[in-house]
Amino acid sequence: MSAGLADNERPAGERPAAPQFGSDIVAGTLRDLHIPYIALNPGASFRGLHDSLVNYLGNRAPQLLLCLHEEHAVAIAQGYAKVTGKPLAVAVHANVGLMHATMAIFNAWCDRMPMIVLGATGPVDADMRRPWIDWIHTARDQGALVRSYVKWDDQPASPAAARESLLRAAWLAQTAPQAPVYVNLDAHMQEAPLAAALPAIDAARYVPDVEPQVSPTALANAAALLNAARRPLILMGRVSRDQSAWDARVALAEALQADVVTDLKVGAAFPTDHPLHVDAPSVILPAVAAQSIAAADVILALDWVDLAGTLRTACGGEPAGKVISVSLDHRLHNGWSMDHQGLAPVDVAIEATPDGAVPALAAMIVQRAPDAPQRAARTVPAFVANHDDSELTTDDIALVLREAVGTRRFALAHLPLSWNGASWPLRAPLEFLGSDGGGGIGAGPGITVGAALALRGTSVLPLAVCGDGDFLMGATSLWTAVHYRVPLLLVVANNRSFYNDEVHQERMARARHRPVENKWIGQRMTDPDIDLAGLARAQGATAFGPIIDRAQLAVAIASSIAAVDAGQVVVVDVRVKPGYTPAMAAGLTPTGSTRA
Repeated sequence: MSAGLADNERPAGERPAAPQFGSDIVAGTLRDLHIPYIALNPGASFRGLHDSLVNYLGNRAPQLLLCLHEEHAVAIAQGYAKVTGKPLAVAVHANVGLMHATMAIFNAWCDRMPMIVLGATGPVDADMRRPWIDWIHTARDQGALVRSYVKWDDQPASPAAARESLLRAAWLAQTAPQAPVYVNLDAHMQEAPLAAALPAIDAARYVPDVEPQVSPTALANAAALLNAARRPLILMGRVSRDQSAWDARVALAEALQADVVTDLKVGAAFPTDHPLHVDAPSVILPAVAAQSIAAADVILALDWVDLAGTLRTACGGEPAGKVISVSLDHRLHNGWSMDHQGLAPVDVAIEATPDGAVPALAAMIVQRAPDAPQRAARTVPAFVANHDDSELTTDDIALVLREAVGTRRFALAHLPLSWNGASWPLRAPLEFLGSDGGGGIGAGPGITVGAALALRGTSVLPLAVCGDGDFLMGATSLWTAVHYRVPLLLVVANNRSFYNDEVHQERMARARHRPVENKWIGQRMTDPDIDLAGLARAQGATAFGPIIDRAQLAVAIASSIAAVDAGQVVVVDVRVKPGYTPAMAAGLTPTGSTRA
């Protein structure tokens, strides 16, 4: 695995000096937009574009990333965006490929990650369609399949229109609030020779940086509330991976001496072992964090996911304290998906990104002393795993990984529902990249590949811990990482069950006075046990397992990290005891759908 990514799949022959076909314009526009990669599963509906990417651009900028499923292609783009904040391109084949991709697009939508998804249709002109196959690959309104969970979609009818469509798509995808966009390319438009050359343009002029202007009045009102607060609290939600923005959030919290709550649904936003951080981060609101929210007299929400639900859970209804919300998320809300969550009570709304608002707000805050009467520094207790029995747990995975990684830089690209946020402090913005967004099982491996692609060549070690169900549905995405020499370490917390649904079945059984002992039926993945390490090896990865004790685990993790440093893709299958943290176990409801 010594070859560089740029040396993989180099095309032979000469390349034309100028665009000759409609798809050459599309490919050239992607290059002008500085899109480094296009992830795809091949399809005849975009064969023209595929040829242009290879034989006009030379498979460089963007380079093709062959994927074994459209969901994986989109998940890879999502993982890349989680690290960089920048979009990749994805190509999906006609309506059938788009239907495969829809779950992953929904994940990226809920995660507010940018990407440019390119679809294709058989010739819109029916007289040009090949019998049978072009007809079943043509839809009258293909964008309707995803219109409710993309920011914008289009179906351009000419090369000039396609160029403009891609420019607009890239601009909208990257402008806050970020989200996927979809552009559907007519097969005939792609393959037809250019009637005339298009005039040259400067693509950068059509993709301007747009930063919403923060309202001075809203800022002043927010600052007045925070300066007067006796018990301020900050909910750190969707924020960037930028280190300077991280530092600004820490400075704001310290100036206010505010409690801080973070969430494992989104990426790392604040040091979780900081004295101001309340409780360990979790997917479901922990009890101590809920108590702090209820006690706060001013709450600053920085693009917090499900603000209404959090306040209702913590306060039993409308909070007594004032609420300041910094978010642009309302610009994406529509009537199809309920991912916008409930309508929260807000006293001051700042229409901006957290990165844009925090420095301006911090400049208006009166610095408080750390030992102020209203804020006593708390001691964060050390995390200790429970070793009451011989079975491994997800906590064991966390502790062994943490010890093996040591002081080196790392990025946790994905974590399972069973992860305990107390087990590994997060101290930098790349150390955790957030969840899949939309609860789509199978996204974890692809997201990990995309994150590792973005981190390739850096000193950051790409890591992920996935549930066994997640791994099984996304395992073939690892082939792409192996093929393109993208090293990473993925540990499977393998409880051999869709355990989250066991919990739900137990809830149902208890509520209906039925046998709890039957909760495992239709959930357990045993008889036979699945060879997860063998499945990883089938994709070309190095694999260890099944690991069943702590001594084995320590050796396997140490060997795995050494293998990743040598350029390999590594999977470790760890048999773990089913279970959740107390916050997760207490918060699960019978209507949940995420599977672990």
